[in-house]
Amino acid sequence: MTNTQSAGVSAQRVKSKAPTVAILDYGSGNLRSAQRALDRVGADTTVTTDRDVALEADGLVVPGVGAFAACMEGLREVRGDQIIGRRLAGGRSVLGICVGMQILFERGIEFGIEADGCGEWPGTVERLQADVLPHMGWNTVAAPTDSVLFDGIDEETRFYFVHTYAVQKWQMEPSDIIAPPKLTWANYGGDFLAAVENGPLSATQFHPEKSGDAGAHLLENWVRTL
Repeated sequence: MTNTQSAGVSAQRVKSKAPTVAILDYGSGNLRSAQRALDRVGADTTVTTDRDVALEADGLVVPGVGAFAACMEGLREVRGDQIIGRRLAGGRSVLGICVGMQILFERGIEFGIEADGCGEWPGTVERLQADVLPHMGWNTVAAPTDSVLFDGIDEETRFYFVHTYAVQKWQMEPSDIIAPPKLTWANYGGDFLAAVENGPLSATQFHPEKSGDAGAHLLENWVRTL
């Protein structure tokens, strides 16, 4: 085998290696459900509290269930806010899920308690304006045509939501330097953000790991970017 052939084989092996995904364990989230869903689409997953593992993986998933303030407390205990910030500073992928999406914003207000979030995006997580809460079950979303996460997913596809709070207004100012984020909306008593794609930082308010084939398709689209 020539040196050129050998280099080609080596490059093919590197390319075929499964991307590594760290699922951050900070005491909140459907960790094993997320892990099984990501394993299903070909990721090499690890559930971890280890800072170095979370920093070095090709992708980081930040799940979350429960109250905003409690999730932020747990996240700070494992320095998750710093991990997220450092990864994004280096252009490395992060995916937030459910409350893991909410804590990426500046603040959350739940039960009259206001708490600071990670501040990666401006905006406030607030109670939905619906007669029946929580918003629990399947719902459609309106994704932009150039979405990466929703590529190949029909507009009538439904995803699984379980939440009472959400961001209902996008507050980031337009920039001449940075490409505008791709925003996906859903409606339950009013419009709210169902997903955001902003360079290396993506997030979904719904649970892709509980959304069957549709969720698997979305996760596969994300893993392919790693």
